[in-house]
This record gives sequence, C-alpha cells and structure tokens, in this order.
Amino acid sequence: MADFDQFVPVLKPAAGGPEPRRVGGERAMQWLLEGWRGFMAAPGVWLGMTVVFLLIQIVLGMIPFLGGLAAAFLAPVLTAGLLFGCRDQAAGQPVQFETLFAGFRQRTGELVLLGVLALAGMLVIVLLVGVLAGGGALTGALLGGGAGVAFAAGAALVVALLALVLLIPYTMALWFAPALVGLSGCAPVDAVKRSLMACLRNWLPLTVYGLVVLVLTVVAMIPFGLGLLVLLPVIVGSMYASWRDIFA
Repeated sequence: MADFDQFVPVLKPAAGGPEPRRVGGERAMQWLLEGWRGFMAAPGVWLGMTVVFLLIQIVLGMIPFLGGLAAAFLAPVLTAGLLFGCRDQAAGQPVQFETLFAGFRQRTGELVLLGVLALAGMLVIVLLVGVLAGGGALTGALLGGGAGVAFAAGAALVVALLALVLLIPYTMALWFAPALVGLSGCAPVDAVKRSLMACLRNWLPLTVYGLVVLVLTVVAMIPFGLGLLVLLPVIVGSMYASWRDIFA
C-alpha cells in the first residue's frame, strides 16, 4: 500500500493488521458467483434473514429522528451478522437464522461505532452539498432572468457531480469495513482506512463488480422490487467473498 501512502499518509492504517492484495478484474464475477452459490445453499434462511433485516431498517426509519439514528448505528451490526453467516457457510457449517443477530454478541461496540462514523460521513456530504446547492439557487435568484436560471441550472449540475464524486470514496471506505471489524477484528477507524486503501488498490475488479450489480439491481426492481430479496443476500455473499479474496 506504499504507493497510496505517499500521497495520502493520513490514510495509512495501523501496523499489524490485515494487508489487502491486488486481484484481477475477472474476480468480480467470481465474487458474485460465490454469493449466488451461498444463497442457493440455503435460500429459505437467507430470504428470512433479508426480510427481517429490511423490516428492522424500515420500522426504525419510521420513528422520527431517533429511529433513523438507531437504523444507521445498527446497520453494521446486522450486516456483520449476515457476514458471519457467510463465514459459517464457507467453513462447511449450516447457516442459522439467528446468526443475523450475532453482531449483538461480539464486537457490538466497535460495529456501532462504525455506524456512527458512517452516519457522520454522510452528514458531512449532505451538509456540504446542501450549502452549495442553496448558494447556487440563491445566486441564481439574485441574478434573475435567463442568466439566473442558467446559473442555477449549471450550479445544480456541478453540485450533483460533486455529490457523486464524494459518494464514491465514501462507499469505498465502508465496503469492507463491516467485515474488517467483525471478521478481522480491526478497530473501526482502521477498518475504514483499510477498506478505502483496498478499494483503491483493486479499483478495476470493484468497478466491474459495481457495474454488474447496477444492472442486476435494475433487473431485480422490475417485479415490484421482489428480486431484491434474492439480490441482497447475493451481494452480501459477494462482499464476503471479496473480503476473503483481498484480505484473507
């Protein structure tokens, strides 16, 4: 990782943790195939865990303010539970429904802190984008006429592009983080750093993976979104496969 550390030394992870390796672009499809095989090995259990996971997030999200915070804080805990299920399957053990809640029994504090970091990062992005969008709209209104409309439209486009640019490293920093905290035993901040560095090092397979998942998501949405109940556990399985491939 020295090639990245020399440019962004603040992102250098702590010594002694799992080091990511580079893998080829063809690994993207292999990760998805492993996720599919894991789902097909116990489809009923994975569907049940996915439904409960989504219901918990939806119900918490319906509670004003505190519910949204709880959903954000608990998302890594529940995600780690799904990853524990993947680990059990990889070890030849049957995946159990109660594994979904395994994150409440091990490394719970670290996983909740990861949720706090994720929420804080998203709030920074939202605030920055909101301030810039509001400034562009206000400037356009002050200019008035066609020039004002053109300025506001251009500012909105720039802000949208900025939001996309900021969301890419945000996603990269969190992609491997639940697995690194729950499975590798990393501290939350160190896990975020290692996840970002691993994604930078493996930008090609992860770009291929992201494009394929985008297409699969569109297809899964067609039958009233029911396809997501299958796609989500496949993605979790592929997330575990990518962590194991790059870090283990």
